[in-house]
Amino acid sequence: MLLPNILLTGTPGVGKTTLGKELASRSGLKYINVGDLAREGQLYDGYDEEYDCPILDEDRVVDELENQMSEGGVIVDYHGCDFFPERWFHIVFVLTTDNSILYNRLETRGYNEKKLKGNVQCEIFQVLHEEALASYKEEIVHQLPSNKPEDLEDNINQILKWIEQWIKDHSS
Repeated sequence: MLLPNILLTGTPGVGKTTLGKELASRSGLKYINVGDLAREGQLYDGYDEEYDCPILDEDRVVDELENQMSEGGVIVDYHGCDFFPERWFHIVFVLTTDNSILYNRLETRGYNEKKLKGNVQCEIFQVLHEEALASYKEEIVHQLPSNKPEDLEDNINQILKWIEQWIKDHSS
């Protein structure tokens, strides 16, 4: 059976991982957190002192994921999306969070002030939504609110309905 590939993107702290893991457990699709994948495979190209984080080697990440993506049925979770091949995804969900909620979530994670402000500004200016629109066909890019627990449940149900419909439309 043909299964869709889904991208969950958005500023760090918007709830991609929580949504992705729960979605995978309810849909049977495979969940891949690109940050974890990079850590496990040491897929880095240096370290960013200013933002206190490793720099992702995007080419190596794409090489690492290529086979799984061509098989289908994968949920990919990452805050960037412009380096993934367009052909990989059938739908892209950009999670968005109210700035004050996001600030508190990132503060709880212990982000330094520069990283905190940078991520909140990224959310204010909808940088990742713009990146998704520039990287994929507009009709497959959708924004989802991710502020409160009810949003999580609504988003899961909405995506599960989409998956069900996609499978129906693509089974011969």
